[in-house]
Amino acid sequence: MIKAMRPLLRRSTYSGALFGYGAVLASLPLLSFALLPALVWRSAPEGVQIGVALLLWAVLIGLVGLARTTRRVLVLSARRLLKVPLPDADAVRASGSRAGRWRTPLWLLLHVAVGWTGALASGLLLFVGLTLPGGWLDAELGLSLLGRSVRVEGGWQSWAAGLGCLLLAGAVCVLVTRTLRWSAPRLLGPSAAERLASAAERELRLAERNRLAHELHDSIGHTLTTTTIQAAVAGEVLAADPVAARAALRSIEESARAALEDLDYVLGVLREREAETAPTRTLADLPELFDRVRHTGAVVEPDLSGDLAHVQGTLSRAAYRILQEGLTNAMRHGAGGPITVRVRAGAEVLELGVVNGTADGGKGPGAFPSSGRGLSGLAERVRLLNGDIETGPDGPRHWRLAVRLPVRPSA
Repeated sequence: MIKAMRPLLRRSTYSGALFGYGAVLASLPLLSFALLPALVWRSAPEGVQIGVALLLWAVLIGLVGLARTTRRVLVLSARRLLKVPLPDADAVRASGSRAGRWRTPLWLLLHVAVGWTGALASGLLLFVGLTLPGGWLDAELGLSLLGRSVRVEGGWQSWAAGLGCLLLAGAVCVLVTRTLRWSAPRLLGPSAAERLASAAERELRLAERNRLAHELHDSIGHTLTTTTIQAAVAGEVLAADPVAARAALRSIEESARAALEDLDYVLGVLREREAETAPTRTLADLPELFDRVRHTGAVVEPDLSGDLAHVQGTLSRAAYRILQEGLTNAMRHGAGGPITVRVRAGAEVLELGVVNGTADGGKGPGAFPSSGRGLSGLAERVRLLNGDIETGPDGPRHWRLAVRLPVRPSA
């Protein structure tokens, strides 16, 4: 009994009912327009006049529900008064289907119908419940059900009947609130098509941000590694070999400028502003990459074969980033000695390889701290291109990175 009474004691019940009854006031101006044909067509039967007025009223309510402003107001009101978790109307992409366009008008029609029904029922019960006890205003209650009649005229019966009417009025408020709460997510919330579209858009956005994170890691990581080594080399030879020191400083400037271009592009995309054209680094830029690495004092031995110009687009850019990350890891964790870079461009397969010397279990004496994301990022990039990657020792004192990527004409 107490559990059944709890909804009657909750403030949210009556705030939800107030939201439902608000549709009564909002629909009154439309009702006045809907009654105009009945006033003009006085010769029609009364039933026809009522039917035409109700039909026109429903049409006007549906047209109001098609407005985007109406949906926003309903969503905000439902969240505040019904306590229903609904996403912002502007955050939900329209599904484009006919059913999706008519969901808000259907909700508005249901809202008005429930509001009017609940307002009339609860208002009548409230009036009877307040006037019936003690015969106030000479009020009497007569009920007829299944051939039996009951009349309440005064005394304790009138008080009991009045209390019953008040409880029924509260029960109507509970019913109105629950009906609106049940229907709001189904009609005001995103449809299945809208949820799928939103999920797909979110997945694309996350994939783009993940790609940008890889680009930023490869570009900035490589630049910081090379500039750190080049700065150390410039400091050591500044007095003995000024020419070599100036060359190292120029290489630092070029590397930093290229990294700034990449950083500006990535930040522009993350800030969701109109970004400039993405800086492209392809296999054609490998000589410049090798020169920057050589300015650190490292020895790069390229082994290039095949028609690299045949590799274009996404595949060429990804191959550049893979080799860039491989060279970065070689400079960070290598133990000196030559770094062999192998690129073989075939008609169907693009093979990439980086081999460098190692010491002390794969880390040289001047090893850099590692985040552990370089190889995992490479593996993910290769997986997205349907390729194969192998990393690990190549003999007792060498480390090898080997990648095979399928070549597609559309790449």
